[in-house]
Amino acid sequence: MSPREPIPDRQPHAVRPARMEPLAIVPLFFRLAGRRVVVIGGGEAAAWKAELLSAAGATVEVWDEAPCADMEALSAAPPDGSVELRRASWRAPTFAGAALVVAAASDEDEAARIHGAACGAGVPVNVIDNPRFCTFQFGAIVNRSPLVVGISTDGAAPVFGQAIRSRIEALLPAGFARWAAAAQAWRAEIAGQGLAADVRRWFWEAFATLALRSPDRAPTASDCRRLLETARSRNASAQGAGHVALVGAGPGDPELLTLKALRALRSADVILFDDLVAPEVLDFARREAKRILVGKSGYRPSCKQDDIVALMLSLARSGKRVVRLKSGDPMIFGRAAEEIAALERAGIAHEVIPGVSAAQGAAASLKVSLTHRRSARRVQFVTAHAEGGRLPDDLDIAAMADANATTAVYMPLGTLAALVEKLITAGVTPDRPACAVFNATRPDETVVEGTVATLAGLIAHAGTRGPCVVLIGSVLSARVATATETAAVSSASG
Repeated sequence: MSPREPIPDRQPHAVRPARMEPLAIVPLFFRLAGRRVVVIGGGEAAAWKAELLSAAGATVEVWDEAPCADMEALSAAPPDGSVELRRASWRAPTFAGAALVVAAASDEDEAARIHGAACGAGVPVNVIDNPRFCTFQFGAIVNRSPLVVGISTDGAAPVFGQAIRSRIEALLPAGFARWAAAAQAWRAEIAGQGLAADVRRWFWEAFATLALRSPDRAPTASDCRRLLETARSRNASAQGAGHVALVGAGPGDPELLTLKALRALRSADVILFDDLVAPEVLDFARREAKRILVGKSGYRPSCKQDDIVALMLSLARSGKRVVRLKSGDPMIFGRAAEEIAALERAGIAHEVIPGVSAAQGAAASLKVSLTHRRSARRVQFVTAHAEGGRLPDDLDIAAMADANATTAVYMPLGTLAALVEKLITAGVTPDRPACAVFNATRPDETVVEGTVATLAGLIAHAGTRGPCVVLIGSVLSARVATATETAAVSSASG
Protein backbone atom coordinates (compact mmCIF):
# COMPACT_ATOMS: atom_id res chain seq x y z
CA MET A 1 0.00 0.00 0.00
CA SER A 2 1.40 3.39 -0.95
CA PRO A 3 1.77 5.91 1.90
CA ARG A 4 -0.46 8.27 -0.05
CA GLU A 5 -3.36 5.82 -0.30
CA PRO A 6 -6.10 6.00 2.35
CA ILE A 7 -5.41 3.74 5.30
CA PRO A 8 -8.40 1.69 6.46
CA ASP A 9 -9.72 2.23 9.97
CA ARG A 10 -10.25 -0.40 12.62
CA GLN A 11 -12.16 -0.32 15.88
CA PRO A 12 -10.78 -0.72 19.40
CA HIS A 13 -11.38 -4.30 20.50
CA ALA A 14 -10.98 -6.29 23.69
CA VAL A 15 -8.06 -8.68 23.94
CA ARG A 16 -8.07 -11.45 26.55
CA PRO A 17 -4.89 -12.10 28.55
CA ALA A 18 -2.56 -14.79 27.27
CA ARG A 19 -3.37 -18.27 28.50
CA MET A 20 -1.50 -19.29 31.63
CA GLU A 21 1.62 -21.33 30.96
CA PRO A 22 1.36 -25.02 31.97
CA LEU A 23 1.80 -25.63 35.70
CA ALA A 24 3.55 -28.72 37.06
CA ILE A 25 1.48 -28.42 40.23
CA VAL A 26 -1.20 -26.07 41.59
CA PRO A 27 -0.15 -24.16 44.73
CA LEU A 28 -2.95 -24.54 47.29
CA PHE A 29 -3.18 -23.47 50.92
CA PHE A 30 -5.15 -25.70 53.32
CA ARG A 31 -6.90 -24.10 56.29
CA LEU A 32 -6.28 -26.73 59.01
CA ALA A 33 -7.17 -24.98 62.29
CA GLY A 34 -9.18 -27.41 64.41
CA ARG A 35 -9.15 -30.15 61.77
CA ARG A 36 -7.82 -33.69 62.28
CA VAL A 37 -4.71 -34.73 60.37
CA VAL A 38 -3.30 -38.26 60.49
CA VAL A 39 0.49 -38.71 60.57
CA ILE A 40 1.91 -42.20 60.11
CA GLY A 41 5.39 -42.75 61.52
CA GLY A 42 7.21 -41.47 64.56
CA GLY A 43 10.67 -40.67 63.20
CA GLU A 44 12.37 -37.32 62.64
CA ALA A 45 10.89 -36.77 59.17
CA ALA A 46 7.39 -37.39 60.49
CA ALA A 47 8.08 -35.18 63.53
CA TRP A 48 8.95 -32.22 61.30
CA LYS A 49 5.73 -32.60 59.32
CA ALA A 50 3.73 -33.00 62.55
CA GLU A 51 5.24 -29.77 63.89
CA LEU A 52 4.36 -27.94 60.68
CA LEU A 53 0.77 -29.21 60.80
CA SER A 54 0.41 -28.31 64.48
CA ALA A 55 1.73 -24.81 63.75
CA ALA A 56 -1.16 -24.48 61.27
CA GLY A 57 -3.60 -25.28 64.06
CA ALA A 58 -4.38 -28.88 63.09
CA THR A 59 -5.18 -31.60 65.62
CA VAL A 60 -2.40 -34.02 64.72
CA GLU A 61 -2.92 -37.73 65.33
CA VAL A 62 0.38 -39.67 65.17
CA TRP A 63 0.32 -43.44 64.62
CA ASP A 64 3.57 -45.24 65.53
CA GLU A 65 4.44 -47.98 68.00
CA ALA A 66 7.68 -46.30 69.21
CA PRO A 67 7.81 -42.53 68.44
CA CYS A 68 11.24 -40.88 68.61
CA ALA A 69 12.31 -38.38 71.27
CA ASP A 70 11.58 -35.41 69.00
CA MET A 71 8.02 -36.60 68.50
CA GLU A 72 7.58 -37.16 72.24
CA ALA A 73 8.83 -33.62 72.93
CA LEU A 74 6.54 -32.20 70.26
CA SER A 75 3.54 -33.94 71.80
CA ALA A 76 4.40 -32.45 75.18
CA ALA A 77 4.80 -28.88 73.81
CA PRO A 78 3.15 -28.39 70.39
CA PRO A 79 3.39 -24.97 68.67
CA ASP A 80 -0.40 -24.66 68.33
CA GLY A 81 -2.73 -27.60 67.60
CA SER A 82 -2.40 -30.69 69.80
CA VAL A 83 -0.14 -33.62 68.81
CA GLU A 84 -1.73 -36.85 70.06
CA LEU A 85 0.37 -40.03 70.06
CA ARG A 86 -1.34 -43.32 69.17
CA ARG A 87 1.25 -45.93 70.12
CA ALA A 88 0.11 -48.49 67.58
CA SER A 89 0.34 -49.35 63.88
CA TRP A 90 -1.86 -47.34 61.55
CA ARG A 91 -5.30 -48.63 60.57
CA ALA A 92 -7.12 -47.65 57.38
CA PRO A 93 -10.46 -46.85 59.14
CA THR A 94 -8.76 -44.00 61.02
CA PHE A 95 -8.37 -42.10 57.72
CA ALA A 96 -12.10 -41.49 57.44
CA GLY A 97 -12.95 -37.83 58.03
CA ALA A 98 -9.34 -36.67 58.20
CA ALA A 99 -8.34 -33.48 56.40
CA LEU A 100 -4.98 -34.90 55.32
CA VAL A 101 -2.84 -38.00 55.68
CA VAL A 102 0.96 -37.63 55.93
CA ALA A 103 3.12 -40.72 56.11
CA ALA A 104 6.75 -41.73 56.53
CA ALA A 105 6.45 -45.20 54.98
CA SER A 106 8.97 -47.92 55.78
CA ASP A 107 9.07 -49.25 52.20
CA GLU A 108 7.37 -49.08 48.78
CA ASP A 109 4.80 -51.69 49.71
CA GLU A 110 3.65 -49.74 52.76
CA ALA A 111 3.66 -46.51 50.75
CA ALA A 112 1.34 -48.10 48.16
CA ARG A 113 -1.01 -49.42 50.89
CA ILE A 114 -1.20 -46.05 52.63
CA HIS A 115 -1.81 -44.28 49.33
CA GLY A 116 -4.56 -46.71 48.37
CA ALA A 117 -6.29 -46.51 51.77
CA ALA A 118 -6.21 -42.70 51.85
CA CYS A 119 -7.50 -42.37 48.29
CA GLY A 120 -10.22 -44.90 49.13
CA ALA A 121 -11.30 -42.68 52.00
CA GLY A 122 -11.19 -39.58 49.76
CA VAL A 123 -8.42 -37.95 51.79
CA PRO A 124 -5.42 -36.13 50.24
CA VAL A 125 -2.20 -38.01 51.06
CA ASN A 126 1.52 -37.24 51.11
CA VAL A 127 4.06 -40.04 51.49
CA ILE A 128 7.26 -38.27 52.50
CA ASP A 129 10.03 -38.38 49.85
CA ASN A 130 7.94 -40.61 47.57
CA PRO A 131 6.20 -38.40 44.98
CA ARG A 132 4.57 -41.39 43.22
CA PHE A 133 2.33 -41.87 46.21
CA CYS A 134 1.44 -38.23 46.84
CA THR A 135 -1.74 -36.44 45.85
CA PHE A 136 -0.34 -33.23 47.32
CA GLN A 137 3.13 -31.96 48.18
CA PHE A 138 4.72 -29.74 50.79
CA GLY A 139 6.75 -26.85 49.44
CA ALA A 140 9.56 -24.92 51.01
CA ILE A 141 7.99 -22.27 53.25
CA VAL A 142 8.80 -18.66 54.04
CA ASN A 143 6.87 -17.88 57.22
CA ARG A 144 5.79 -14.31 57.84
CA SER A 145 2.37 -15.51 58.96
CA PRO A 146 -0.27 -14.55 58.06
CA LEU A 147 1.93 -13.82 55.04
CA VAL A 148 3.08 -17.26 53.88
CA VAL A 149 5.11 -18.03 50.75
CA GLY A 150 5.24 -21.59 49.41
CA ILE A 151 7.82 -22.81 46.89
CA SER A 152 7.61 -26.07 44.95
CA THR A 153 9.77 -27.72 42.30
CA ASP A 154 7.22 -30.58 41.93
CA GLY A 155 9.70 -32.87 43.62
CA ALA A 156 12.28 -32.32 40.91
CA ALA A 157 14.86 -30.43 42.98
CA PRO A 158 14.01 -29.93 46.67
CA VAL A 159 17.47 -28.53 47.39
CA PHE A 160 16.94 -25.92 44.69
CA GLY A 161 13.60 -25.03 46.28
CA GLN A 162 15.32 -24.60 49.64
CA ALA A 163 17.94 -22.35 48.06
CA ILE A 164 15.19 -20.16 46.58
CA ARG A 165 13.47 -20.12 49.98
CA SER A 166 16.67 -18.82 51.56
CA ARG A 167 16.89 -16.07 48.95
CA ILE A 168 13.27 -15.01 49.53
CA GLU A 169 13.81 -15.16 53.32
CA ALA A 170 16.55 -12.57 52.90
CA LEU A 171 14.31 -10.34 50.78
CA LEU A 172 11.27 -10.40 53.08
CA PRO A 173 11.90 -8.62 56.39
CA ALA A 174 10.57 -10.43 59.45
CA GLY A 175 8.53 -7.29 60.20
CA PHE A 176 6.21 -8.08 57.30
CA ALA A 177 4.48 -10.52 59.65
CA ARG A 178 3.29 -7.57 61.77
CA TRP A 179 1.98 -5.69 58.72
CA ALA A 180 0.17 -8.75 57.39
CA ALA A 181 -1.40 -9.29 60.81
CA ALA A 182 -2.50 -5.63 60.88
CA ALA A 183 -4.11 -6.02 57.46
CA GLN A 184 -5.99 -9.03 58.74
CA ALA A 185 -7.19 -7.05 61.78
CA TRP A 186 -8.18 -3.95 59.81
CA ARG A 187 -9.91 -5.63 56.87
CA ALA A 188 -13.38 -5.84 58.38
CA GLU A 189 -13.27 -2.19 59.47
CA ILE A 190 -12.24 -1.00 55.99
CA ALA A 191 -14.89 -3.15 54.34
CA GLY A 192 -17.55 -1.52 56.53
CA GLN A 193 -16.65 2.07 55.60
CA GLY A 194 -18.85 2.19 52.49
CA LEU A 195 -15.93 3.12 50.27
CA ALA A 196 -16.09 2.67 46.50
CA ALA A 197 -14.23 -0.38 45.20
CA ASP A 198 -11.45 1.66 43.60
CA VAL A 199 -10.98 3.68 46.81
CA ARG A 200 -10.71 0.49 48.86
CA ARG A 201 -8.12 -0.71 46.43
CA TRP A 202 -6.28 2.62 46.83
CA PHE A 203 -6.29 2.10 50.63
CA TRP A 204 -4.65 -1.30 50.34
CA GLU A 205 -2.16 -0.09 47.74
CA ALA A 206 -1.20 2.77 50.07
CA PHE A 207 -1.00 0.29 52.95
CA ALA A 208 1.35 -1.94 50.93
CA THR A 209 3.52 1.04 50.00
CA LEU A 210 3.80 2.04 53.66
CA ALA A 211 4.62 -1.53 54.72
CA LEU A 212 7.34 -1.84 52.08
CA ARG A 213 8.80 1.49 53.14
CA SER A 214 8.71 0.76 56.89
CA PRO A 215 9.00 -3.01 57.34
CA ASP A 216 11.02 -2.82 60.56
CA ARG A 217 8.46 -0.94 62.64
CA ALA A 218 5.10 -2.16 63.84
CA PRO A 219 2.02 -0.64 62.17
CA THR A 220 -0.05 1.52 64.49
CA ALA A 221 -3.66 2.57 64.86
CA SER A 222 -2.62 6.05 63.68
CA ASP A 223 -1.39 4.52 60.40
CA CYS A 224 -4.83 3.05 59.85
CA ARG A 225 -6.59 6.32 60.77
CA ARG A 226 -4.37 8.39 58.47
CA LEU A 227 -4.84 6.08 55.50
CA LEU A 228 -8.56 5.83 56.17
CA GLU A 229 -8.98 9.61 56.38
CA THR A 230 -7.27 10.00 53.01
CA ALA A 231 -9.41 7.21 51.57
CA ARG A 232 -12.61 8.88 52.82
CA SER A 233 -11.49 12.15 51.26
CA ARG A 234 -10.86 10.43 47.95
CA ASN A 235 -14.21 8.66 48.22
CA ALA A 236 -16.05 11.97 48.79
CA SER A 237 -14.33 13.77 45.93
CA ALA A 238 -14.48 10.91 43.44
CA GLN A 239 -18.32 10.85 43.11
CA GLY A 240 -18.05 7.97 40.69
CA ALA A 241 -15.43 9.67 38.49
CA GLY A 242 -12.61 7.55 37.19
CA HIS A 243 -8.97 8.23 36.58
CA VAL A 244 -6.67 7.97 33.56
CA ALA A 245 -2.94 7.33 33.62
CA LEU A 246 -0.93 7.83 30.44
CA VAL A 247 1.81 5.26 30.98
CA GLY A 248 5.05 4.67 29.11
CA ALA A 249 5.61 0.96 28.49
CA GLY A 250 9.20 1.47 27.36
CA PRO A 251 10.64 0.11 24.12
CA GLY A 252 9.96 -3.54 24.88
CA ASP A 253 11.98 -5.09 27.69
CA PRO A 254 9.46 -5.37 30.57
CA GLU A 255 12.26 -4.93 33.12
CA LEU A 256 12.57 -1.32 31.95
CA LEU A 257 9.13 -0.45 33.36
CA THR A 258 9.22 2.06 36.18
CA LEU A 259 7.90 1.10 39.61
CA LYS A 260 5.16 3.70 39.19
CA ALA A 261 4.14 2.14 35.86
CA LEU A 262 3.94 -1.27 37.55
CA ARG A 263 1.67 0.10 40.26
CA ALA A 264 -0.58 1.72 37.65
CA LEU A 265 -0.88 -1.54 35.70
CA ARG A 266 -1.66 -3.51 38.85
CA SER A 267 -4.46 -1.14 39.87
CA ALA A 268 -6.05 -0.61 36.44
CA ASP A 269 -9.60 -1.69 35.61
CA VAL A 270 -9.06 -1.20 31.88
CA ILE A 271 -5.89 -0.97 29.78
CA LEU A 272 -5.98 0.72 26.37
CA PHE A 273 -2.78 -0.38 24.67
CA ASP A 274 -1.03 0.15 21.36
CA ASP A 275 0.24 -2.43 18.86
CA LEU A 276 3.86 -1.70 19.72
CA VAL A 277 3.51 -2.54 23.42
CA ALA A 278 5.39 -5.77 24.13
CA PRO A 279 3.00 -8.55 25.28
CA GLU A 280 5.23 -9.27 28.28
CA VAL A 281 4.45 -5.81 29.66
CA LEU A 282 0.76 -6.67 29.88
CA ASP A 283 1.62 -9.70 32.02
CA PHE A 284 2.18 -7.29 34.92
CA ALA A 285 -1.46 -6.18 34.89
CA ARG A 286 -4.12 -7.73 37.09
CA ARG A 287 -5.68 -10.71 35.31
CA GLU A 288 -9.09 -9.14 36.02
CA ALA A 289 -8.20 -5.97 34.09
CA LYS A 290 -9.89 -5.61 30.72
CA ARG A 291 -7.40 -5.19 27.87
CA ILE A 292 -8.46 -3.23 24.78
CA LEU A 293 -6.23 -2.95 21.73
CA VAL A 294 -6.38 0.55 20.24
CA GLY A 295 -3.50 0.09 17.83
CA LYS A 296 -2.30 2.73 15.40
CA SER A 297 0.13 1.31 12.81
CA GLY A 298 1.77 3.07 9.93
CA TYR A 299 0.46 2.00 6.51
CA ARG A 300 -1.90 -0.58 8.11
CA PRO A 301 -5.46 -0.43 9.46
CA SER A 302 -5.47 1.79 12.56
CA CYS A 303 -7.90 2.93 15.21
CA LYS A 304 -9.00 6.55 14.83
CA GLN A 305 -7.61 8.89 17.47
CA ASP A 306 -11.08 10.34 18.03
CA ASP A 307 -12.43 6.84 18.77
CA ILE A 308 -9.60 6.17 21.23
CA VAL A 309 -10.23 9.44 23.07
CA ALA A 310 -14.00 8.85 23.16
CA LEU A 311 -13.50 5.37 24.61
CA MET A 312 -11.02 6.63 27.19
CA LEU A 313 -13.41 9.37 28.35
CA SER A 314 -16.39 7.01 28.45
CA LEU A 315 -14.56 4.48 30.60
CA ALA A 316 -13.30 7.15 33.00
CA ARG A 317 -16.76 8.71 33.32
CA SER A 318 -18.13 5.31 34.30
CA GLY A 319 -15.72 5.28 37.25
CA LYS A 320 -12.99 3.08 35.80
CA ARG A 321 -9.28 3.39 36.49
CA VAL A 322 -7.89 3.51 32.96
CA VAL A 323 -4.30 3.02 31.87
CA ARG A 324 -3.53 4.39 28.42
CA LEU A 325 -0.43 2.30 27.73
CA LYS A 326 1.92 3.58 25.04
CA SER A 327 5.15 2.14 23.71
CA GLY A 328 8.26 4.07 24.76
CA ASP A 329 7.46 7.37 26.46
CA PRO A 330 3.90 8.70 26.12
CA MET A 331 5.11 12.27 25.62
CA ILE A 332 7.24 11.50 22.57
CA PHE A 333 5.19 11.09 19.37
CA GLY A 334 2.41 9.42 21.34
CA ARG A 335 -0.48 11.84 20.64
CA ALA A 336 -0.47 12.55 24.39
CA ALA A 337 -1.21 16.28 23.96
CA GLU A 338 -4.59 15.56 22.35
CA GLU A 339 -5.54 13.03 25.03
CA ILE A 340 -4.48 15.29 27.90
CA ALA A 341 -6.44 18.20 26.41
CA ALA A 342 -9.56 16.02 26.14
CA LEU A 343 -9.18 14.83 29.75
CA GLU A 344 -8.78 18.40 31.00
CA ARG A 345 -11.85 19.58 29.07
CA ALA A 346 -13.85 16.71 30.59
CA GLY A 347 -12.55 17.42 34.10
CA ILE A 348 -11.24 13.87 34.52
CA ALA A 349 -8.37 13.26 36.93
CA HIS A 350 -5.27 12.10 35.10
CA GLU A 351 -1.52 11.68 35.38
CA VAL A 352 1.43 10.95 33.13
CA ILE A 353 3.94 8.22 33.99
CA PRO A 354 7.01 8.50 31.75
CA GLY A 355 8.78 5.55 30.22
CA VAL A 356 12.12 4.76 28.62
CA SER A 357 11.94 6.12 25.07
CA ALA A 358 12.77 4.05 21.99
CA ALA A 359 15.82 6.22 21.34
CA GLN A 360 17.11 5.68 24.88
CA GLY A 361 16.53 1.95 24.65
CA ALA A 362 18.30 1.75 21.28
CA ALA A 363 21.27 3.78 22.57
CA ALA A 364 21.56 1.51 25.62
CA SER A 365 21.54 -1.60 23.41
CA LEU A 366 24.19 -0.07 21.15
CA LYS A 367 26.18 1.07 24.22
CA VAL A 368 26.46 4.45 22.55
CA SER A 369 25.96 7.76 24.35
CA LEU A 370 23.65 10.07 22.44
CA THR A 371 25.69 13.05 23.63
CA HIS A 372 29.40 13.86 23.65
CA ARG A 373 30.93 16.92 25.24
CA ARG A 374 32.98 17.71 22.12
CA SER A 375 31.05 16.37 19.15
CA ALA A 376 27.36 16.03 20.08
CA ARG A 377 25.95 18.80 22.23
CA ARG A 378 22.32 18.32 21.23
CA VAL A 379 19.91 15.42 20.83
CA GLN A 380 16.83 15.89 18.68
CA PHE A 381 13.82 13.63 18.22
CA VAL A 382 12.01 13.89 14.88
CA THR A 383 9.27 11.93 13.18
CA ALA A 384 9.51 10.93 9.54
CA HIS A 385 5.80 10.13 9.42
CA ALA A 386 3.20 12.84 8.85
CA GLU A 387 -0.53 12.49 8.25
CA GLY A 388 -1.11 10.13 5.36
CA GLY A 389 2.32 8.52 5.80
CA ARG A 390 4.28 11.27 4.02
CA LEU A 391 7.54 12.84 5.12
CA PRO A 392 6.59 15.97 7.11
CA ASP A 393 6.95 19.15 5.07
CA ASP A 394 8.05 21.23 8.04
CA LEU A 395 11.08 19.25 9.22
CA ASP A 396 13.98 21.48 10.19
CA ILE A 397 16.45 19.87 7.79
CA ALA A 398 19.15 22.41 8.65
CA ALA A 399 19.00 21.37 12.31
CA MET A 400 19.14 17.71 11.33
CA ALA A 401 22.16 18.43 9.15
CA ASP A 402 24.06 19.91 12.10
CA ALA A 403 27.22 17.83 12.57
CA ASN A 404 27.17 18.53 16.33
CA ALA A 405 23.75 16.97 16.87
CA THR A 406 22.52 13.41 17.28
CA THR A 407 19.19 12.78 15.60
CA ALA A 408 16.70 10.05 16.52
CA VAL A 409 14.21 9.47 13.71
CA TYR A 410 10.94 7.82 14.73
CA MET A 411 8.67 5.94 12.29
CA PRO A 412 11.35 6.19 9.56
CA LEU A 413 10.83 3.21 7.29
CA GLY A 414 8.31 4.49 4.74
CA THR A 415 10.06 7.79 4.08
CA LEU A 416 13.75 7.14 4.83
CA ALA A 417 14.86 7.47 1.19
CA ALA A 418 13.13 10.86 0.87
CA LEU A 419 14.64 12.02 4.15
CA VAL A 420 18.15 10.99 3.08
CA GLU A 421 17.77 12.91 -0.16
CA LYS A 422 16.85 16.08 1.74
CA LEU A 423 19.73 15.63 4.22
CA ILE A 424 22.34 15.20 1.51
CA THR A 425 20.95 18.21 -0.36
CA ALA A 426 21.30 20.20 2.90
CA GLY A 427 24.99 19.31 3.09
CA VAL A 428 25.12 16.13 5.13
CA THR A 429 28.05 14.05 3.95
CA PRO A 430 26.93 10.65 2.63
CA ASP A 431 29.30 8.88 5.05
CA ARG A 432 27.74 10.29 8.24
CA PRO A 433 27.20 7.26 10.53
CA ALA A 434 23.66 5.94 10.93
CA CYS A 435 22.05 2.91 12.60
CA ALA A 436 18.58 1.44 12.48
CA VAL A 437 17.51 -0.45 15.59
CA PHE A 438 14.51 -2.74 15.23
CA ASN A 439 12.64 -4.07 18.28
CA ALA A 440 14.99 -2.24 20.63
CA THR A 441 15.66 -4.03 23.97
CA ARG A 442 13.57 -7.06 22.96
CA PRO A 443 14.90 -10.59 22.42
CA ASP A 444 14.54 -10.20 18.64
CA GLU A 445 16.35 -6.86 18.52
CA THR A 446 18.18 -6.32 15.23
CA VAL A 447 20.70 -3.59 14.41
CA VAL A 448 21.45 -2.42 10.86
CA GLU A 449 24.57 -0.25 10.71
CA GLY A 450 25.72 1.93 7.87
CA THR A 451 25.81 5.52 6.75
CA VAL A 452 23.24 8.09 5.72
CA ALA A 453 23.76 7.05 2.10
CA THR A 454 23.71 3.26 2.61
CA LEU A 455 21.26 2.67 5.45
CA ALA A 456 18.03 2.53 3.42
CA GLY A 457 19.48 -0.10 1.09
CA LEU A 458 20.88 -2.15 3.98
CA ILE A 459 17.48 -2.12 5.69
CA ALA A 460 15.75 -3.27 2.50
CA HIS A 461 18.31 -6.07 2.08
CA ALA A 462 17.96 -7.20 5.71
CA GLY A 463 14.18 -7.47 5.41
CA THR A 464 13.78 -6.91 9.16
CA ARG A 465 10.35 -6.06 10.55
CA GLY A 466 9.14 -4.45 13.75
CA PRO A 467 9.21 -1.03 15.43
CA CYS A 468 12.27 0.88 14.29
CA VAL A 469 14.20 3.97 15.31
CA VAL A 470 17.06 5.40 13.23
CA LEU A 471 19.96 7.16 14.94
CA ILE A 472 22.19 9.53 12.95
CA GLY A 473 25.33 11.26 14.18
CA SER A 474 29.03 11.20 14.86
CA VAL A 475 28.53 9.41 18.20
CA LEU A 476 28.01 6.26 16.11
CA SER A 477 31.36 6.50 14.33
CA ALA A 478 33.21 3.83 16.29
CA ARG A 479 30.26 1.45 16.23
CA VAL A 480 29.72 1.77 12.47
CA ALA A 481 33.45 1.54 11.72
CA THR A 482 33.71 -1.73 13.63
CA ALA A 483 30.68 -3.15 11.85
CA THR A 484 32.10 -2.13 8.47
CA GLU A 485 35.45 -3.76 9.21
CA THR A 486 33.75 -6.97 10.38
CA ALA A 487 31.63 -7.09 7.24
CA ALA A 488 34.72 -6.55 5.06
CA VAL A 489 36.64 -9.37 6.77
CA SER A 490 33.66 -11.68 6.49
CA SER A 491 33.28 -10.86 2.78
CA ALA A 492 36.99 -11.45 2.10
CA SER A 493 37.06 -14.78 3.95
CA GLY A 494 33.94 -15.92 2.12
